[in-house]
Formats: sequence, C-alpha cells, structure tokens
Amino acid sequence: MKRRDFLAASGATLGGLLIPGFGNAIAAEALLTRMDPARKKAMADLALNAATAAGASYCDVRIGRYLAQSIQTRETRVRAVTNTESTGVGIRVIANGTWGFAATSDLSNAGIAKAAQQAVAIAKANSAAQTEPVRLAPVKGVGEVSWATPIAKNGMEVPVKDKVDLLLGANAAAMAAGANFVNSQLFLINEQKYFASTDGSYIDQDVHRIWPNFTVTAIDKASGKFRTRNALSSPMGMGYEYLDGGRAIALPNGLSAYKDRYDIVADAAQAARHAVEKLKAPSVKPGKYDLVLDPSNLFLTIHENVGHPLELDRVLGYEANYAGTSFATLDKLKSGFKYGSDIVTLYADKTEPGTLGAVGYDDEGVKTKRWDLVKDGTLVNYQAIRDQAHIIGETESHGCCYAQSWADVQFQRMANVSLAPGKTPLTVAQMIAGVEKGIYILGRGSFSIDQQRYNAQFGGQLFYEIENGKIKGMVEDVAYQIRTPEFWAACSAICDERDFRHGGSFFDGKGQPSQVSAVSHGAATTRFDGVNIINTARSLG
Repeated sequence: MKRRDFLAASGATLGGLLIPGFGNAIAAEALLTRMDPARKKAMADLALNAATAAGASYCDVRIGRYLAQSIQTRETRVRAVTNTESTGVGIRVIANGTWGFAATSDLSNAGIAKAAQQAVAIAKANSAAQTEPVRLAPVKGVGEVSWATPIAKNGMEVPVKDKVDLLLGANAAAMAAGANFVNSQLFLINEQKYFASTDGSYIDQDVHRIWPNFTVTAIDKASGKFRTRNALSSPMGMGYEYLDGGRAIALPNGLSAYKDRYDIVADAAQAARHAVEKLKAPSVKPGKYDLVLDPSNLFLTIHENVGHPLELDRVLGYEANYAGTSFATLDKLKSGFKYGSDIVTLYADKTEPGTLGAVGYDDEGVKTKRWDLVKDGTLVNYQAIRDQAHIIGETESHGCCYAQSWADVQFQRMANVSLAPGKTPLTVAQMIAGVEKGIYILGRGSFSIDQQRYNAQFGGQLFYEIENGKIKGMVEDVAYQIRTPEFWAACSAICDERDFRHGGSFFDGKGQPSQVSAVSHGAATTRFDGVNIINTARSLG
C-alpha cells in the first residue's frame, strides 16, 4: 500500500509490533485522553482502606494508564501504525511481615476492593514460607504532588501523517545516498502513573519517552555481500522536539553525532554512505589495540558490565535471569575493590532531564536522586530499593524501584548509570592524535556476557583504524573482548563535558516473569589501552 492510499484509508493501522507491557489497540485520538485526578485519589483511598482493613501493615497502590504508539515503514511504504493502551490498578501490601501483590483492570469500587483483599490474602499465605520479615527503609509521605517529563511538544499530539512523512523522508534520503533497503521506526510512550501509600503520599506523574530508529542496508549485487548500519540516534525521555533536527556535533573523519536533538534524515543519508563504504572495508587484523569508544558504543558496555552487576538483587543472588548474578559481591564493597582506573567515576542518576529513567519519584514513592557507584576507580555503592537498603547499611532507598505496568509488581531496576566526563579539556580529535595503534568505534553492535557480568565481548556499527594519531580508514569484523575490572582499569583518557552524550536501552529486560524498562547511559568519548580485538568474520560453506 502506498503512503497516500494508507493515509486516505485510515489514520492508524492496528497490528505489527506491539511494545512490551501494553495491551489493547486504540485509535490515535484516544492517546490524548487522561484520567480524572479526583477519581484516581478516590480509587487509591479505597484500595488503601480495604487493604488495611484486611490486615495489611503497609500498602501501596499504583493506578496506571500506559500508552504507546509504534510507526514502522520500509522504503516507500508504511508497514504498520500501532496504538495501544493499558489501564488498571496494582496493589502491593505487607501482611504478617510478607509481601503480597494483586492487580485488576476492573476499576469499579468492588473490583478494586477485591484486588486489595486478594493482595493481603496472598501475603498471609506467603508468610508461611517467610524466614525473615520484610524491612522497609523509612519514607516520609509527601502528600499530594505531581511531576512531568519536561517536554516542549507532546509526540502523541503530532498527526500520524507528519510522523509517517518524516520516516519516509529519512528512507528516501537513504535510498538516494546508495541504500538498497531501509526500515525505519518511531516509538512513543506515555506513562500516566498515580502512586499512593499508607506512608501518606499521593504522587501523580506523566512520563514521556521517544525513540526514532532505522536500519539501512547496502548490497554488492555481484557477490551478494551486504552490510548494514543502524541509526546513531538515542532513545530519550523527551517529547517530539527531539526530532526537530538541530546542529550536529562534528566528529573526526566527517562523522556526526547528535546531542539533545536528532536529525533522522541527515543520519539516514550518512548511514547509507557508511553501509556502501563497509562493503569495501578490509577485515580487521586481530590483536591488541587502544580503543577510542564513542558514547554511542560505550553506553551498552556501561549498561552490561556496570549497570547490571551493581544491581543489589543480582549481587545478593536474588536475581539471576538475563545473564546471571554479579561478580561485584558484597565483600568487594567492604574491601574497597578497584573497579577501574583513578579517572573512572560511574554514577547512578534518576533525575537528569532528557534521560529515559528520569522521574520525580520511583514506584515505591521514593524521591529520586544521584549517587556514586564507582568513585575515582573504587567501588563505593550499589543500586538498592526500600527492602534492600539495610543489607548494605543504608538508611534510605536509592529510589530505583520500577514496574513496567500496573499489572506487574515493582522491583529493583537499573537507574541511569553514566561515566563522568573528564575534568581536563580534551576533544575527540585530540584523543585520536595521541593513539599510535588503535580503533575508533561508534554505534551499538551485538554482544555476549557471562553469568557473572565479568567476561564480555562487544561489537559496534562503525570501526576506523587509527595509525600514528590519524584515522587510516574503515575496517570491518571487529569485536573487543574484556574482563570488566581489567577493561575499566585500562581507561586512560576521557573527553570533557562538551562531548558528553547519552545512549540508552528502550526495552531493557529483567526478571521472571520478565519486565522491560527504559534507561539511559551517559559518557564522553573514552580511551582504553591494550584491549584485545578479535576478527568476527566467518567462512560460509
């Protein structure tokens, strides 16, 4: 179906990719409606009263309306526009010193009261197997407060036609620049979340996230060989203003990066040229290289071998899904374990505007904050929530508890985890000029990691060989192998805050049953010395 036929037939085609955590298909216009605040407070009070009357010593209620839109195109065609909504109430309680949880989409008074009573009944049944009562770090109730992602333009209000035109414009730019195929997508999420608890909090939050993405493919028809390049965009906690274009950051070798704003059309055209260039690039010679990692690549390494292994539930062995537990055990915190070189400071932050994980309060009603995980190379803390804080001698939660929807129980999730920029002025060009034998890597690629988050391997999108301080040319088939503490110990230089940019994961999985969350990771371009590079090429037949 051509774009004009599609738009004439309907404003939204239901189908295609469903975003995790969302349910019912709806018309685009329904994305703009909101729940009545007075009604939400009344429902919350009903649940709190019903739970305490049934024997709960603590109760929190999350009333959520979760909205999502996904738009997908390929070359000149629209593949799907999917709008989804999920609304309901999740009720978590402590009774007999034990957690219980129940959820319902029945928003009648009877339905909510029944769910609250069911949560208490589950807690009491669970208490038969409980060996130690739940200990919650104290939280002072904040009364009635609200918080919203500071957006300039609500993406849900932008007509579907305008979004489709933007994606098809990016596709056209890629095709004109030499691509044979291009798929592009736009994801929009709006979480309308209301939290109330017996601590005395009534917190209304309006959270927005956006992610434009594409994959460009170029083919050598003579050999059948093909190469791809994905978007160098980052998912962000922003509105549609993220796609208003803006000035690109100039990087060496004619490369461009984007910070706070993104030009998908310009990036798609550049991606096509890169994909064509990759067809002619020589395969890398394996060996030891100094790596210069762009934030678009380094964010994933931070995510996998800092963010996840420093989640306290993984450290304690309570969580072993999605690549295991953690090598960063409690004894390492007590002994002042050296996680990296002296210039490495890695911090968690749920407050930074524009990031995916930014909220005013977490899903336990805890006000969010920033704290250090690794300070000047030394492990100093983990990520902990209310029932974990006492285990590491803390008196309050870090505010990093989250559930993907009202129907899921909240649990400890990764905060935005970032590498602090360098304190000495340093540009990317200056960093590369100091490298004798190295590789400059941009973009997220495939990866693998062991069950302890200790041994890992990472790829990328673009690889440039550095020789005697200059970029020699593009290479292919590159992956770097690391051991987490050795890798961060090899960190020898970090560009300053002018180059600081965020990457992120829009659908980060954890838990069983699994849940997804969105999290950003900031960094400036960073150098790591003497890292092992392997050649990933495979001979077919």
